[in-house]
Amino acid sequence: MRGKKRPSRWGGCLPWLLIALVIGGGYLIWKFPSFRAQAELGSAYAARVGCSCRYVQGRSLESCTTDFAPGMELVSLSEDPATKTVTGSVPLLASRSARYAGASGCLLRPED
Repeated sequence: MRGKKRPSRWGGCLPWLLIALVIGGGYLIWKFPSFRAQAELGSAYAARVGCSCRYVQGRSLESCTTDFAPGMELVSLSEDPATKTVTGSVPLLASRSARYAGASGCLLRPED
C-alpha cells in the first residue's frame, strides 16, 4: 500500500477546463463588437428617454428608469442640471448623452 498513488482531485478535467476557457475567451472576443454596438444603442436610448422624462415631463431621474425597455438593467443615468444634459452609460462599454434643446425637445449629442 505504501507505493500506491492517490488519484488526483481533478482527475483528467484540467485539460478540458483549459480548452473550454480558450473557446469561451475566443467567443467573447468574436462577439465583442456586437456587445459594444448593443451597449451604444442602449446608452443612447436611455439618454434620450431619460432626458425627455426629466426635462420635458419634469419627473425625477430615478423615476425615469421605470420607462426603460426590459433588458436594460445595466444602463445607468446621470444628469448635469447646469447644461440640462442626461447621460446613459453601460460600464466599460459605452456612454451617450442627450441635451434638452427647448422647443426641439431632447437631442442626442454627436459621438466624439
